[in-house]
Amino acid sequence: MSNATSQEVSMPVADPNDPYKAPALMPSSADKEPRSFSPDAFAVPTRKIDDWRYTPVERISEFFDVFTPSNATEISASYIDGSAVSESSGVSFRSIEKTQAPAGTVLKPSDRASAVQWASTDRTYALEITKDQSIPVLVNITGAGLALDALHLVIVAGENVHADIVLEHSGQARLAEGVELSTGKHSEVSLTSIQEWTNDSKHVGSHRLHVGEGAHLRHSVVTLSGDVVRLRMDQDFGGPEGDLNMLGIYFVDPGQHIEHRTMVVHNYPECKSRVVYKGALDGKDAHSTWVGNALIQPSAPNTDSYELNRNLVLTPGAIADSEPNLEIENGNIVGAGHASSVGRFDDEELFYLQSRGIPEIEARKLVVRGFFGELVDQIGIAEISKHLMGVIDRRLARGESDEMKHVLEEN
Repeated sequence: MSNATSQEVSMPVADPNDPYKAPALMPSSADKEPRSFSPDAFAVPTRKIDDWRYTPVERISEFFDVFTPSNATEISASYIDGSAVSESSGVSFRSIEKTQAPAGTVLKPSDRASAVQWASTDRTYALEITKDQSIPVLVNITGAGLALDALHLVIVAGENVHADIVLEHSGQARLAEGVELSTGKHSEVSLTSIQEWTNDSKHVGSHRLHVGEGAHLRHSVVTLSGDVVRLRMDQDFGGPEGDLNMLGIYFVDPGQHIEHRTMVVHNYPECKSRVVYKGALDGKDAHSTWVGNALIQPSAPNTDSYELNRNLVLTPGAIADSEPNLEIENGNIVGAGHASSVGRFDDEELFYLQSRGIPEIEARKLVVRGFFGELVDQIGIAEISKHLMGVIDRRLARGESDEMKHVLEEN
């Protein structure tokens, strides 16, 4: 028998007067990947790696190694009505060095694609808002072709600032994108990111979010097109009483892969988070993925957290992966839960509408509009809500046309 002294794990000793003093001994299973700006800290993604098992990695392999960007993607900032922003109005938009603060100050990349984006990017832009804004600020990001490109955007909202920000992605692109958002104490900010690419575009992006003490952030993601779009959102709180509302809308066409991953970390007391994502899939091999992670750390008593994903499969042959994950390391919480579903049209809803004289095709349109309508309204920007409902109506009208064509071909 060996004389060597065995080393035992030293367990934290609980304090009956402060049950949250001792941190959890085990590392988080919900947030287990390293955090690093170096691509070498991460393995090259394969389907065998949990964070990539739903992703068609073979279709986006060009985003896994450092590359020279084309710098062809155009970016500009204005108010949503087209008028110019200015420092005198409390909005500054400028190009900065990647090594210059505030770039790189909100968390660190959490997967290889994000680290590659950081390492490859030549162009970094900073949008800083120091005064209340009565008109939404619009950042236009326009693709100029399929040459591989990288872009980094940093958004900083000051203390007590009220502002709406819209990121509008359009055109043709193969874009690796990083977005950092930091909100100051007691600010009220909404950030809406719209992806409306051409059908052959690819977009791999990360949003790193920091919610200030007592601040409210509404973060909305609307993905309407693209061959492959994979967006990851990582967030933490900067103090107690933060409020986070994450909304997602996606519409997936045949052969497209649309993926959203959220990581909410409750690291301060008395914070609240709500994550609600809804998607519709129409056509053969339309594929969506939503993975929602929520982690409540020992340092976050009185947390209130909930995440929800709903998927509406409009036609056979579409696939929706939905995976909510919740990890609680704290026994003193207000509430924590999650739910997800994948289903086709509700037969009772369709029957109810048809029984009142509404044709089946029109009834289906109404059901889909109702499915998305609540989230569209919550985005809270009239111009965006009107545009989104118009896009949804056009998608449904196109689906109606395809269905009629199929019927005629059968006859």
